[in-house]
Amino acid sequence: MTQPIDIISGALKDIGALAGGETPTSDSAQDALNMLNGLIDQWSNESMMVSYKTEIVFPITPGTTQYTIGPGGTVGAVFTGSISGNTLTVTSIQSGAIALGQTLAGTGIANGTTITAFGTGAGNNVNEAGTYVLNISQTVASTSINAYYQRPLAIQSSFVRINTNSNGVPIINGGLDYPVAVLNLENYEMIGLKTLNGPWPKALYYQPSDPLGNLYVWPNPSQGEMHIFADTLFTRYMTLYDNIVLPQGYELALRWCLAERLLPMYGKTDQVTLGMIAKFAADSKATLKRTNMRPIQASTFSDALLVGRQKDAGWILTGGFLR
Repeated sequence: MTQPIDIISGALKDIGALAGGETPTSDSAQDALNMLNGLIDQWSNESMMVSYKTEIVFPITPGTTQYTIGPGGTVGAVFTGSISGNTLTVTSIQSGAIALGQTLAGTGIANGTTITAFGTGAGNNVNEAGTYVLNISQTVASTSINAYYQRPLAIQSSFVRINTNSNGVPIINGGLDYPVAVLNLENYEMIGLKTLNGPWPKALYYQPSDPLGNLYVWPNPSQGEMHIFADTLFTRYMTLYDNIVLPQGYELALRWCLAERLLPMYGKTDQVTLGMIAKFAADSKATLKRTNMRPIQASTFSDALLVGRQKDAGWILTGGFLR
């Protein structure tokens, strides 16, 4: 498996700072690692460099309009589980919901351990025990584990899942999803009564403060399960020997883009080399962006604007029978 030292050594050879078979000194390797982490931090701000969206799932606390996202925040999960190899086995959940992209913290758990896939755990409902796949292989005896999301830079979209109707009766087949509007600060400020009571959230405002992001929902909800979508953040590498887990094509893109950033540090001025590395770096990023490009969202219109529409049962898709 590729490690940061492999990408760093390759980039230094690409710019002629190392010969074949040579290895970087500890100081030059650390300088390059710092540059590599700065590079992936920048990629986290480029939406089309992100391969997938993180779905942040958490149950609504009745009467609560403000939540925090990040290490130690209120959005996350607390559960009992154990780890064997790359498999997390959850036996009971004390609070919250488990989902992809969460970072784990607890006694004996390696730094940077995240959930990368579902096993037998469904993951999209609250209180789902079962197995989950982790990015780092390790062995941890049964213990209390905190799972949290990295603070997102922005929220792209959201919906709320309603599992019971107004009379408290469970909805067949897992409930209905209603869109939640994502407001900017100016629109949120225009809401006169921010503590207005309501059945579930219809809008949210996200403040990406540091170290915890603040999430405000409106109106003041009595039920619901929030599903929020944000660009996934690239994980910084703590050491030169961390395992790199990225989709196909990213390792080479990191190598060429790192080589481009290291050129000034090593005083390289050869125009042929500069042009070649700049082209390879640009082409590798362009390839990833084409892969990550999202389809254009289809236009939607209110039924009232559609003339001569044949009657059908499509109103069920909007949850209209709860209105």
